[in-house]
Amino acid sequence: MSALVATGLERRFGDVVALRGLSFSVAEGEIYGLVGPDGAGKTTAIRILSGLMDPDVGTARILGQDPGSAGDVREHLGLMPQQYSLYGDLTIDENLYFFGQLFCIPSPAYQARRERLLQITRLAPFTERRADTLSGGMYKKLALACSLLHQPKVLLLDEPTNGVDPVSRRELWALLYEFVGEGMAILVSTPYMDEAARCHRVGLISAGRLVAEGPPRELVRDFDHDVVEVDAPDRDAVEALALRLPEVRGTHPVGTRLRLVIAPGGLATVTTALQTIDATLNRVNAEFEDVFLAKTMGVS
Repeated sequence: MSALVATGLERRFGDVVALRGLSFSVAEGEIYGLVGPDGAGKTTAIRILSGLMDPDVGTARILGQDPGSAGDVREHLGLMPQQYSLYGDLTIDENLYFFGQLFCIPSPAYQARRERLLQITRLAPFTERRADTLSGGMYKKLALACSLLHQPKVLLLDEPTNGVDPVSRRELWALLYEFVGEGMAILVSTPYMDEAARCHRVGLISAGRLVAEGPPRELVRDFDHDVVEVDAPDRDAVEALALRLPEVRGTHPVGTRLRLVIAPGGLATVTTALQTIDATLNRVNAEFEDVFLAKTMGVS
């Protein structure tokens, strides 16, 4: 069953079109990744789905209801925006208590949820620390705990690991897996390819459009482009030439080499062109980042 449904979402800010007919759904017990570069429309989509903004065209539904309307749906929706507003002069415990009061959680239920969240976030030893003294990872974990206090059925996360160290990123994702295993529907936006690969399904978004959708492994399996890594005396010269070739759909460095994503049927043309600057091409298996580059590069 779909807990979240976006249908034909469009949103314009003056001359800027942020969303162009965006449609997708998230099922109960699923992590859905909205994956795209900066400015792709991810935050706008989450603001609409949380009820903070109305679309110009299209509909958003959380558990079958309009998130912008007053009613029970707000009680079942959790939101963790990029800049989560914790109170810096309050301790971890005081922030949790404040949000518990904000959600009108009865004392016995609050105490049980507080203990569980402190345990699974590993914040229990630090409850007397003020929020403005926390590391980036600890701050994000506290923000997530506050978003989960009221036990939402749907959780929206806008780039939750931005600015967080790798260890804390893994810990945050472990928390998401725990809650999705209990049936929660989670929508997470991210620009990170390794995080996208952790989702059950992803929607690749570019210039406000959904350009591909599916489980990450299936998107890689069904990818029909050639991927090569190029060795050459001058990597910058290789990239400059490659970007002029219409067959090249994406480039990114891998150590001292340059990785190219090449459209079907274009490998021979690219090989011939690059051999003129003493480049050597080696075919490699496609990865999720290659799919992302091919699907989003040049979309406007």
